[in-house]
Amino acid sequence: MNNKLVFYIGLIGVVVFASTCIIGGLLIENYSITSQYISETFAIDAEYGMQLRIFGHIPSGLLFALYGFFAYNFFASSKLIKMGFIGLGIFYGIGTIVVAIFPCDSGCNSEFINPSISQVIHNLMALLVYIFVPLSIIATGIGLRKFEQFKSLSSIALALGILSAAFVYILITNPNSEFKGLYQRVIESLILIWILVSAFKIRTSKFAKN
Repeated sequence: MNNKLVFYIGLIGVVVFASTCIIGGLLIENYSITSQYISETFAIDAEYGMQLRIFGHIPSGLLFALYGFFAYNFFASSKLIKMGFIGLGIFYGIGTIVVAIFPCDSGCNSEFINPSISQVIHNLMALLVYIFVPLSIIATGIGLRKFEQFKSLSSIALALGILSAAFVYILITNPNSEFKGLYQRVIESLILIWILVSAFKIRTSKFAKN
């Protein structure tokens, strides 16, 4: 797979995911982006939840998985870089698909009262995503640090990874905060920025490792 194709996979994945999140919020009357989770836009009883899952979240998850599984080929040879991008593909890519296949209950059942199996799987996968994606980005940043030509990209990865981890901590320790929706969107935005930044770097790459 050549660098231009991997670049477009990452770019389109970001555009599809971001657009789906924005459209989902607009489709629900009185929906609050600061106090409500993204998952509530495609909850099991959401009017357009099925369409958002099928045409938005699942395709974007697939694109993120493909991006993570191929992106490391366009950087210096490093186990940490490879692990970081594959971690991104597994947890942000496949993770996005899983939380879409298993949507949360009505209102995302924040009190976790008699949750459905779908809600349990959804929450568990979301937790894994928010723990391991920031760690994957940080791992990539550490791996890139060893190579002079990637020093600036390393700094960006470390900054985005650490910031996203900090907001994950804030979100997990304040699950009923009136700003939980905002915290989640900050986390998602930081991850999407990393995909965009690394994708644009890949676009200028002249080769791929075997």
